[in-house]
Amino acid sequence: MTDRELDIADYNQFRKFLETQCGIVLGENKMYLVKSRLGPLMSKFNIASLSELVRRSMAISERALRSAVLDAMTTNETLWFRDVYPFELLKTKLFPEFSTLNRPLKIWSAASSSGQEPYSIAMSFLEYKQQSRAGLGRGIQIIGTDISNKVLAQSKEAEYDGLSLARGLSEERKRRFFEPAEGNRMRVKKEVSSMVNFRHLNLLDSYSLLGKFDVIFCRNVLIYFAPDVKKKILAQFRTALNPEGYLILGASESISGLSEDYKMIRCNPGIIYQRK
Repeated sequence: MTDRELDIADYNQFRKFLETQCGIVLGENKMYLVKSRLGPLMSKFNIASLSELVRRSMAISERALRSAVLDAMTTNETLWFRDVYPFELLKTKLFPEFSTLNRPLKIWSAASSSGQEPYSIAMSFLEYKQQSRAGLGRGIQIIGTDISNKVLAQSKEAEYDGLSLARGLSEERKRRFFEPAEGNRMRVKKEVSSMVNFRHLNLLDSYSLLGKFDVIFCRNVLIYFAPDVKKKILAQFRTALNPEGYLILGASESISGLSEDYKMIRCNPGIIYQRK
């Protein structure tokens, strides 16, 4: 019999651990989230109580358990072409603006989860290329990063079930960009997946090995971090952007009071930020 209750002292210690490891801040009222996300790991690791699982996950010697716990706590829901407007802005503003580059356009999807965002960027590029009949002379390179090894494996596999495909994809895009795979799943076609590379990255770490980018997507991620961590990440994004490069945040996110390194550009619809 398993005990899915969590001692308040263990919860508070786990909150500090999670913030130290990946910057995510859990409020005092988020114990239910820990229970729901970590509960399934109890049987997998044969641990009888949730409090014991949490305590053991914080031990350096418990590498497999720690990795599974961080995966569970940092994996967020995502969908194709989320909010729509960022992908339309790529086609109407950003791709044309970068059309004269004498090198590939470089885009980073930070916190790419199970791959929907970077693949949506790649599909947008192919649509732009078809519509404009010009594209980008040197092509495009997309990097997707995430802290979760589990979702990175899913992203690289590039296969999705019917439920995942129903979230944000039109029938036209399914036909054009996917092909049948085993088990009633669909696989992203090579012309899309070949544009995207995935790498493991904790946003609290250095970005220097990734190189420089023209556009960074970091959407619906900063909301989970404390203000000082947000400031650090925004400063590192600026360093990772080429001059006059763009940062695209989530629809409900703002950098007001956090950074003076960007110029806010109002689009119709949406807001993007350009490196000063």
